[in-house]
Amino acid sequence: MEDKARVIELVLMDVDGVMTDGRLWVGPEGEIFKCFHVRDGLGLKRLMARGIQVALVTGRRSAALEQRARELGISEVYQGVEEKREFARALRRKKGLNKDQVCAVGDDLPDLGLFEEAGLKVAVADAVKEVRERADIITKKRGGEGAVRELCEWILKARGEWN
Repeated sequence: MEDKARVIELVLMDVDGVMTDGRLWVGPEGEIFKCFHVRDGLGLKRLMARGIQVALVTGRRSAALEQRARELGISEVYQGVEEKREFARALRRKKGLNKDQVCAVGDDLPDLGLFEEAGLKVAVADAVKEVRERADIITKKRGGEGAVRELCEWILKARGEWN
């Protein structure tokens, strides 16, 4: 599995249930609040500092996600994506990458579309059964509780670039 990590150039990641625990807090004016784990953010920053691209692909639209992505320096944030497979294929081709150079991270059925366009498929620990069954790796940590950091650290250690 570490051989797959060494060739990764792009991490395609779902947001709700991966970067967050999947819960949404809704305020009285309809505003949506989400909770992101600070350690996940550091892992993503380290990944990008070593030249690995990160793209966030989500079916929902969220101002909270836009703010978090800005804080982390993630410019590729794609919201309102309903057909993730077609989107991932187009993005991969636009970047000139083959499937082996793509890692996809997900937790629920729509994320299986990302898996179809990735050589390394990662499910968070609390992903639905169908996603866990198709994953190459299942994190020990749950979505929103350090799963992203765990993955970032694993990829960079496999490449000898963690320290």
